[in-house]
Amino acid sequence: MHAGQPEPNSEQERMLTARREHQQDVGHRDRAPRVPGDLAWEKHGLQPRWLGMETSDCAIAIEPGHYHNRGVAERDRFLAGAARRGELALVVAVIGDADGDELKRSLWSRDASVSVADMFTNVSGRRLPTGTRPEIAPDLSPADRDLAIRLLTRPTTAPWWALQLHGVTTVRGDGFGGETHHPAQGNLEPILIDSLGDPVVAAWVSPAGDQRWYVLPDPVAWDNVLGWLTHSALPHYAPAVLRRARSPHFVDPDLQTADELAARAGLVDLEQRYRLDRAQLDQDLREAEENASPIRYGLLYGTRDELVEAVAAVLAAAGLSVVNLDAELGATQSADLLVSAPQGANRKLVEVKGAGGAAQENLVGYLQRHLDTWPQLQPDQPVAGGVLVVNHQHKLPPAERTAQVYTRPEFVATLPVPVLSSLQLFHWWRVRDWLAIRTAILGAEPSAVVTGPQPAPAKADPSEVSATATGRNRWWRKDRRGS
Repeated sequence: MHAGQPEPNSEQERMLTARREHQQDVGHRDRAPRVPGDLAWEKHGLQPRWLGMETSDCAIAIEPGHYHNRGVAERDRFLAGAARRGELALVVAVIGDADGDELKRSLWSRDASVSVADMFTNVSGRRLPTGTRPEIAPDLSPADRDLAIRLLTRPTTAPWWALQLHGVTTVRGDGFGGETHHPAQGNLEPILIDSLGDPVVAAWVSPAGDQRWYVLPDPVAWDNVLGWLTHSALPHYAPAVLRRARSPHFVDPDLQTADELAARAGLVDLEQRYRLDRAQLDQDLREAEENASPIRYGLLYGTRDELVEAVAAVLAAAGLSVVNLDAELGATQSADLLVSAPQGANRKLVEVKGAGGAAQENLVGYLQRHLDTWPQLQPDQPVAGGVLVVNHQHKLPPAERTAQVYTRPEFVATLPVPVLSSLQLFHWWRVRDWLAIRTAILGAEPSAVVTGPQPAPAKADPSEVSATATGRNRWWRKDRRGS
């Protein structure tokens, strides 16, 4: 395998590293070597050939070409050797710089590029916003699909670049003559695509079909890619290479029995399904964490709007109708929420408060005053009482807080309204005990106040609830009064 950079720890690498550091000091920026020198090459049956080494007999090239204006000769000898043997030249090239500042420029500019072969053809890349989640392109070969599945395991924060094929315009250096435009050659075959259908991982195929350049985004998990090259890419696209090298990682299908072929195919299918299932589960976990984190933080540590939004989200998830009274009537006019069964029965006012230490007993008075003034505000919508929800002692870890909001027996015995801690609400929400939540808020078994089939409220409807850190959007259903 040819790696287009100096041999690690060599004098050439030290000289080029010093040159790069000098360029940075004077305001220039050149990329560092992309391929680590301590990869497990032997595990994959590979031997690296660095800059200055013979490359004409190599089967694969990674990052060939222009490294500090070096590497063109090694790249050309690699391509010429593969062509002379009639083998497909497999190349892996990396586009972009994960630590670069491309996002400071226009999203429509070309942020990065890869020059393929010597054909006046570039694969350019436009860096996409953080959080881009690609999907597998259709109609892939088994080897390319394996690569796609492997790359889906990249971290969610890893950047992606939308890829396009471009020609090159040249200008004579002597100042005579005009510009010459060279159209792009070859084809770009998508492997992973973004939500708009643009490729973010692709293979460039030369016009003669004798070169296949895989363009991958930075950073690259090289050990994973080397495993893919040995076990998928070479057996599928260039089996003659493995036969020529007598690689222990290659078993000639022409020499295997039907049982061996069937078992091996089953193992390949199993591994691909595992990687695909793992990628899907990773995405499911990320989405679950994104949905849960604002509610968890709001219930356990939030105050004011953040706490109110979290409480409203939990009540909506439990199947209750929730109205934001601050939005409907104006701030401080009434309680925070109006909650009822889906058909509007058994309406309750819910007042939400936060307390860094022990909750003051006068918090109950806020809800009592709202209950007293409610008939003047909404005489056509009587309520059947109210509930006070308090995030008490939120400056303490949840495990160190008291189970009840109020503990003085004389005061608890005379409470005119139910008082519920947001910590208890959190525990019910965490295990999806919707029955306990509805009973605690409505004060009766759901069968007595809710009719008709009940939805499965594991997740709030995305069209009805949303989450923001600013509190501008609401987590509750904005049901109109009287619904």
